[in-house]
Amino acid sequence: MDLNTIEAIIPVRDRAALAAAHTGAGTTSVLAGGTWLFSCEQPHLRTLVDLTTLEWEPWTVSAAGLRLAATCPVAEVSAVPARPGWSAHPLLRQCVRALLASFKVRAVATVGGNVCTALPAGAMTSLAVALDGAVELWGADGSTRHLPVAEFVVGDGRTALRPGEVLRAVDLPERALRGRTAFRRTSLQRLGRSASLVTARRDADGTFTLAVTAATPRPVVLRYPAPPSTARAVQDVRTAVAEGPGWFSDVHGDPDWRRAVTLRSVAEVVAELEELAEPGEPGGAS
Repeated sequence: MDLNTIEAIIPVRDRAALAAAHTGAGTTSVLAGGTWLFSCEQPHLRTLVDLTTLEWEPWTVSAAGLRLAATCPVAEVSAVPARPGWSAHPLLRQCVRALLASFKVRAVATVGGNVCTALPAGAMTSLAVALDGAVELWGADGSTRHLPVAEFVVGDGRTALRPGEVLRAVDLPERALRGRTAFRRTSLQRLGRSASLVTARRDADGTFTLAVTAATPRPVVLRYPAPPSTARAVQDVRTAVAEGPGWFSDVHGDPDWRRAVTLRSVAEVVAELEELAEPGEPGGAS
């Protein structure tokens, strides 16, 4: 797509320049991979602020966990090497593969772009909510705030971004990366867009996290102090979605079908992590 209304592309080298360039005006947009930005008409845009010239490291590992820069290509997420104790590491590749895109698009599309676009089927949103990910947001006034991704994505195409804010990174905590995970994805076609994506995570202390994306307009995350029974988890998801965002509807799946496949997936991931529990873990065999 040729964005023929663009009058200027501003490369930025530091945070001060970014704040000065991106005022939050409706005619200005930040540019990272551009795979969505250039995929459809943007007649209101006049200026693009290029984030790639900030040269952020795509990903970094520390004692706190894994930091994914906003400009990190989605493909690089699956290339992050495993570290001792990272039981959740397979989830990185699973969520990357859940993105309906060619390898060429995955090599350019970015983590930040995928999360900020806030599509229900956003694969990086699914990864982040499964692992208690949080976004770091830079304000134009120099402020910084952090927000769980489960609260950052508030609806179909809607986020909690304030005017002038830019997503700097998504942080995945070490604690969550050490949890055991289960993953289920459903689509109408074998290579179709995700219509339902369910993840579950069981931490060493027995705490349990269950997340539903793609089937709902925004992520639905349930947390338990101990692994729930399959019947309870299914009922809790049914209730949480009915009383919250409701089931999503588009050409990739009707709400009733999405509800049915999601609840089946919920039962499966809970049962899978119950089977994987080791002796001595809360809820495990003794």
